[in-house]
Amino acid sequence: MNFLAHAYLSGDNQSVLVGNFIGDFIKGRQALSQFDPQIIRGVELHRAIDEFTDNHPIVHESKDRLRPKYRHYAAVIVDVFYDHFLAKDWKKFHSRSLEDFASETYDTLDSFYGVLPLRFKQMFPYMKSGNWLVNYAKVSGVHRALSGMASRSPYESKMEQAAGDLEKHYKEFDGEFARFFPLLKAFCEEWLRES
Repeated sequence: MNFLAHAYLSGDNQSVLVGNFIGDFIKGRQALSQFDPQIIRGVELHRAIDEFTDNHPIVHESKDRLRPKYRHYAAVIVDVFYDHFLAKDWKKFHSRSLEDFASETYDTLDSFYGVLPLRFKQMFPYMKSGNWLVNYAKVSGVHRALSGMASRSPYESKMEQAAGDLEKHYKEFDGEFARFFPLLKAFCEEWLRES
């Protein structure tokens, strides 16, 4: 899952949301130890979400469709595709509008700015100005996100072409997301209760 799903799956705890949102930017136990326990809990939730997602057979269906062309980048692409379907169908999952949720998420991250990792701080202004969380709802937003990732990749990823594959196999990816996301949501709710 990508940024929108990680934010959505954090529950109502702002520190957990911050940790879950920045999880990919925290490497190693020593880096993790500098944070407050609730942010650490969010990073651990992020890792649990990634492990659950990466190993789920429904997600493998989506990745297998892309793997011949995109190789190991298929997993990254599917994460962004699934954020697209979450954004597109947002009203099914949340009572607040996507615009309000995104704005509140950016505000929360701003309020924790002092503890955010440097690499995230460098990216965050682009996320806000481009309103990534809202723009995932459009295929053009998916294209923009994946093209940006492709330009930052040291290797040829072809991710800038992936929005075309989303359009070509839209029903299949949509169906896989619809089957998978309720399972992930239930997993996260249980994880938060038990952690």
